[in-house]
This record gives sequence, C-alpha cells and structure tokens, in this order.
Amino acid sequence: MSTSAPRADGRAPDQLRNVTFEANIAPYATGSVLVSFGLTRVICGATIEANVPTWMKQQKVPGGWLTAEYSMLPYSTLDRKPREIAKGRPDGRNIEIQRLVGRSLRAVLDLRKLGQNTLWLDCDVLQADGGTRTAAITGAYVAARLAIQKLLDAQLIAENPLTDSVAAVSAGLFDGRALLDLAYVEDKDATVDANVVMTGRGQFVEVQSSGEEATFSPEQLQGLLTLAQKGLKELSALQTAFLAKQLLKF
Repeated sequence: MSTSAPRADGRAPDQLRNVTFEANIAPYATGSVLVSFGLTRVICGATIEANVPTWMKQQKVPGGWLTAEYSMLPYSTLDRKPREIAKGRPDGRNIEIQRLVGRSLRAVLDLRKLGQNTLWLDCDVLQADGGTRTAAITGAYVAARLAIQKLLDAQLIAENPLTDSVAAVSAGLFDGRALLDLAYVEDKDATVDANVVMTGRGQFVEVQSSGEEATFSPEQLQGLLTLAQKGLKELSALQTAFLAKQLLKF
C-alpha cells in the first residue's frame, strides 16, 4: 500500500472506491444489476431476444449476437443532461461508450454457443461521479451472466457461452500522482486519463489512454497499467463472489 497522502475521499492512491452490486434492479430484464463505484451508479440490464440481426440472417452467420446501449439519465449529473431525443441527434460520447461496452463483452462471449439469440445490454447511468463507462462494463458482465443462467436453466442453450469474466477501471495522473479509479473531482483535472478493460484471467481487452494538454512517458503508462491491473483483479474477485451467491438462488 502506498504511503502517499490520502485523496479527497480518504482513499490511498491504489485503492478502489467502494464497489457494490444489487441484483434484479429491473425485474423485466432477463438479468439486471445496479453497480456502484462510490457515488457512480449504473443500472445494467441484460435482455435476451430470440432473434438475430437481419445482416446475420442474410449472410448466414451462425450463432447469436450481443449489442449494447448506454445513456445518462437527465438527473445523473449536477446540471440536467438533455435526452438525446430532445436534442434530435445522437450523443457522440454515448455512442463511443456503448460500442466499448459491446466490444468488451463480445471479447468473452462465444457467439456460436449463444444460439439464435441476441443479448441486449442496456446501461443507464443513474448517478455520475467519474468512471461511468468502467462501471457500465463491470456491471454489464454481471447482468449478462445472470441472464445467461436463466437460458441454461430453461435449457434454451446447451453450454455457457461466456468464456471468461470482464471488468474495467480507470487510472490517471492527478496532481503529480498515479491514482486508481478516479472520481469526478480527480478525473476532470487529471493530466493523463486511462480506461483499462481486462478479463478475469488477466488478458487485456482494451486500453484507452490520453493526455489532457500533457504528455506522458512509457514508464508512466506502465505505472498506470500496473495500477489498473491491481484494481481489475479486485473487481474480478468481487464479481465472482457476488455471482456465486446469486447463482445459488437459481
């Protein structure tokens, strides 16, 4: 554990925020969870549709599909965020994040084993305090696993199509220090920001890193990756422990 001075919320530099999961937050979804990273809270719903996209049928692609949508509820931020429909155009940031969620989950899903089904992942930010995309990915996996268990129990698919777990976390340079899991007060003024997606077995899915009017060295990047890996191992363990309790109820 680092001996550096504590952060604004009292955490050590290499410490995650308090992470929790609450299952069945959306009863009509096949699987759902409310995931919290500190004050950031995201509702993740997984819905199974017994159909596949038209392009898969036309191209005779075997198996199923997974797609994701992401949005921030108008009251999720300090200043009300208008809905996309009110603006009359899609939000570029939302599109970027939902594509990231989809890529992250497809990296650990055997689409052939999903059968002729589409797994919809809907991630809606209830409260934003930094790290909404990382919370969405982490919660989406849990919701997907709960949904897939229902397919297995109903014998609608023969095997679990998930090949691994997946989670995401942020890391960044703030006030000259490398920090894990940035809250908004840190994220908005960070000189370097990174979002890292990794499987439970420790394989990277995606690394997004950029400087905000700043540059960073290879050593600093490696330091952020090492910090993120530590947090991701902890997140994977939290996912596993939560799901072990939930799946006993099925």
